[in-house]
Amino acid sequence: MRTSNHLIGLLNFITFLLSIPILGGGIWLSTRANTTDCLRFLQWPLIVIGVAIMVLSLAGFAGACYRNSVLMWLYLFCMFFVIAALLGFIVFAYAVTDKGAGRPVLNRAYLDYYLQDYSGWLEDRVASPSYWGKISACIRDSKVCRKMGVTVNGVPETPDMFYLRKLSPVQSGCCKPPTDCGYVYQNETVWTQGGGLGGMNPDCSLWSNDQEQLCYSCNSCKAGVLASLRRSWRKVSVVNIIILILLVISYVVACAAFRNNRRIDNDEPYGSARMTKSQPARLQF
Repeated sequence: MRTSNHLIGLLNFITFLLSIPILGGGIWLSTRANTTDCLRFLQWPLIVIGVAIMVLSLAGFAGACYRNSVLMWLYLFCMFFVIAALLGFIVFAYAVTDKGAGRPVLNRAYLDYYLQDYSGWLEDRVASPSYWGKISACIRDSKVCRKMGVTVNGVPETPDMFYLRKLSPVQSGCCKPPTDCGYVYQNETVWTQGGGLGGMNPDCSLWSNDQEQLCYSCNSCKAGVLASLRRSWRKVSVVNIIILILLVISYVVACAAFRNNRRIDNDEPYGSARMTKSQPARLQF
């Protein structure tokens, strides 16, 4: 009995530790939302799941320490739904980010991004006019484009140096015009019209050297946000999958230990009564 309780307590302590990376992943997505991704609702499911696992683990730990069957039953019952919610979040994250990637550009280290490469619920939400207004304002306020400026010994970088930079999806999609527009580089966020195929991409007419406009209204900017989200979600999902596997293993072992406790509790009265009955009566003198 005591061994089973110790095992359940240890598993709950491990579960508590596993909740920390989940909560950390949600907080990391929150910081990304405040800087580049600018989608603030996506991190809350992870934060809620992480906090729920943390609280339930403490309840299960207390139930094991004090041999409280009600707390242990509540822990196992609720943890089942929390694990199901984490599984659902992982499936959802992969489903809404299954399509889309940057396109390589000749003689460039960075990629270009096109909205038509993405589809589904997340693309519809990001591209919707009402929601995109908030996202583009967030990107503008984060000053991600203004931070692109690089100088070498006090001299701005040359076009060849810029073309060798590995830009983030948001930097590539929102802070410069698409490469196929044929704009000529002046600096990181100032480009002049050249002899490219400007008429073939609607984003070409949306580009502006106004530092408050740039390509924030371009489809390439929306695609850059989607690519950034995809990258962030995939990183978090890999960690969540590992944690989910460990949680399921811990949950199965905890269920087995809990059933063993219940069986011992049910057997103890019968065993005690049988031992009492079989004890010989003491002689009284």
